[in-house]
Amino acid sequence: MGRNKTKKIKENITITGIADKGQAIGRDEEGMVYFVKGAVPGDVVDVWVRKKKSRFKTGEVDQFVSYSDLRVQPFCEHFGNCGGCKWQDLSYDSQLKYKEQAVVDALERLGRLEIKEKLPILGCDETRFYRNKMEYSFSDRRWVPQEELDKEGEVDFGPATGFHRAGAFNKIVQIDKCHLQEDLSNQIRNKVHAFAMDKEWTFYNAKGHTGFMRNMLVRNTTLGEWMVAVIFGEDVPEQRQEMMDMLATEFPDLTALYYVINTKMNDSLADQKFILHKGQPKIQENLGHISYQIGPQSFFQTNTHQAKKLYDKVVELAELQGTEVVYDLYTGLGSIALYIADKCEKVIGIEEVSPAIDDANQNKRLNNITNATFVVGDCKEVFNEEFISEYGSPDLIIVDPPRVGLHKDVVAMLAKSQVEKIVYVSCNPATQARDISLLSEEYTVELIQPVDMFPHTHHIENIAILKKI
Repeated sequence: MGRNKTKKIKENITITGIADKGQAIGRDEEGMVYFVKGAVPGDVVDVWVRKKKSRFKTGEVDQFVSYSDLRVQPFCEHFGNCGGCKWQDLSYDSQLKYKEQAVVDALERLGRLEIKEKLPILGCDETRFYRNKMEYSFSDRRWVPQEELDKEGEVDFGPATGFHRAGAFNKIVQIDKCHLQEDLSNQIRNKVHAFAMDKEWTFYNAKGHTGFMRNMLVRNTTLGEWMVAVIFGEDVPEQRQEMMDMLATEFPDLTALYYVINTKMNDSLADQKFILHKGQPKIQENLGHISYQIGPQSFFQTNTHQAKKLYDKVVELAELQGTEVVYDLYTGLGSIALYIADKCEKVIGIEEVSPAIDDANQNKRLNNITNATFVVGDCKEVFNEEFISEYGSPDLIIVDPPRVGLHKDVVAMLAKSQVEKIVYVSCNPATQARDISLLSEEYTVELIQPVDMFPHTHHIENIAILKKI
């Protein structure tokens, strides 16, 4: 009750757009920006203000004054609790509209850039079961929603298998059915949970860093191949063997079955050893004319069908004639480099993760590609004048960096390279706007092409074509 008396409420805020991390955005009559949880564009809400900054305020819906006509009924029973989909209550056409606008706003308002041509956003044909990779977590204590706590009767706080609450590393929502990956993923997760519960094995405690069942990775391809990796927080050989044998028996068609013993303080698996229990070491995916072998630690676009649209657009907008030298910075397992290899004279990819380069070279051999070269190293260190001297002056540079964007040294070298065209693929329009702004004295933004890779989330991919002034 005491907290309610100190609530700071701002009434009648009209929500006009979507923002980062699943928040909505609106303004009051004085122009103050509000980032609001729990609303969609078109809602009019009273906002419980949680934080104040000089240029904006953040909060959550205290009550609805009126509901948006753009609202739809969420299709998932876990919507609003798990940290996955944030916009299931907003029609998909509206999601695309506001995502497209978010890209334009980032470049024009944040980056203060002029965009010569804006292509309409490419939406997904399938807005459910579109992911090819899911990561689940186990917890010794289930997060319980308030509506369940308010009910009469005893509440079960027992172990959970599912997803984190948004922003909560130690709170796991029990998931019965997720609509992001094909349903076999649900069957595997639920079977593993029930089996471990029946055996009364310990589930992970993220604060105390104890417990046997820790995480699980499930990958699949459009070719019907599946990979499962169970991550154990403790090495208990008899229990581990029992779990892995159960999976092999219950799901005999799994292509690859791995396990990991992770006793570290964090869940990162980049430095962990994946041990093959049964099956093939990799699963195969076809993306257009290219086949990819994907391991448990391989980076691959999480939405396969939409990745093909993205790469086809990169090819189209690159306008290659077959004689070009192309650099592909942050190449990963060489997915874009291999996809465009038949369109240029040669392509050189740079990636700092050594296993990813191993994947790239394997996939190069798998596809009989002879004009692609892959180099291990951090782009800010490897991409320099000596590199250009060795591999030749590029006619085109493709960059597809992580969410943090380009390092300042890479931006400086791009400008210094004097390359005629840059294709900048980004999963974060804000850092993309920052980077392109730094290049604005040397390059113009010829066009942009937003691509929605993740329906019902705030995430958006964008291709920007930069040309030398």
